[in-house]
Amino acid sequence: MIVGVPREIKTDEYRVGMVPGGVVEMVRAGHKVLVETQAGAGSGFLDEDYQRAGAEILPTAADVFKKAEMIVKVKEPQAVEIAMMREGQVMFTYFHFAAERGLTEGVLKSKSIAIAYETVYDKRGQLPLLTPMSEVAGKMAVQEGAKFLERPMMGRGILLGGVPGVDPGLVVIIGGGVVGTNAAKVAAGLGARVVIFDVNLDRLRYLSDVMPANVQTMFSNPVAIREQVTQADLVIGAVLIPGARCPVLIPREYVKQMKPGSVIVDVGIDQGGCCETIRPTTHADPIFVEHGVVHYGVTNMPGAVSRTSTFALTNATLPYALKIAGLGYREAAKADPGLAAGINMERGKLTNQAVAECFGMPYEPLRV
Repeated sequence: MIVGVPREIKTDEYRVGMVPGGVVEMVRAGHKVLVETQAGAGSGFLDEDYQRAGAEILPTAADVFKKAEMIVKVKEPQAVEIAMMREGQVMFTYFHFAAERGLTEGVLKSKSIAIAYETVYDKRGQLPLLTPMSEVAGKMAVQEGAKFLERPMMGRGILLGGVPGVDPGLVVIIGGGVVGTNAAKVAAGLGARVVIFDVNLDRLRYLSDVMPANVQTMFSNPVAIREQVTQADLVIGAVLIPGARCPVLIPREYVKQMKPGSVIVDVGIDQGGCCETIRPTTHADPIFVEHGVVHYGVTNMPGAVSRTSTFALTNATLPYALKIAGLGYREAAKADPGLAAGINMERGKLTNQAVAECFGMPYEPLRV
């Protein structure tokens, strides 16, 4: 198969879909890899690194899209990229369709095969291609939140860990999955008081066992969330429903009652976010203030730590990319039901039920 790796063009996106080591594996398996010039520059990889690995360097994304049978990316295709996609071409990347109707309609119209990292399952029912970036985003959420709590950054002027004789900050995390767990670890390590919410009692019991004493678990319900959010210095949204839009768990009325200068970091912004007042932002312009509360809604948080993120992501995606390239997407899907769950669209048909329900579009189950 001819596999293409274009340069990412989303604002402040510095990751790349495949590291040179991945190219080596692809070439060894008998595939041809086309890499757009400077595709890896943001993660510290030179064109020469890819050439030594066996890739062919092409001057433009158009050249890559025209020749490749499968495109391996990081972020959802932008408008100019959607225009280059063609019927039957496999697109293997993060899509997060439920957050954007225009993206959904554009990719459907292209009649390409959209395989979304975020809906691929493994044998344990986990999301192996989402997990590494969730780990990064969870840790970054506290790092970014702590920064924007500083007074020059429009925050309350709070040091999360406090000092002897002064209370530490309160961090409230909504969601006890991979993002929330990693956020809690970092916040607790800084010395903050941490409250983490979830609706799964077994998960809460596990977190209670493994977290340090400054982390408190709470069952998620509107009354408890309101009580904690309105007292928090930093709120981290860590909610995920695979393929679907995030439920709104922090309505505007809660935000209005929060402390002036407190911070909300909504990691679920890719899926619409769990805070009613959040909207997408960029690394170049990461925050806005509404009702006196600092909102951070960067949609590609791990892109800021691109080298770490690229290695973490491609460690997870490469085995799947090799499987798709070796067998073709349909045979790969037959062999792996978890990979089949990643096929959100097939030749103009919407095969992900959650996305279809989100937009009221026709849904057709995948048949492999």
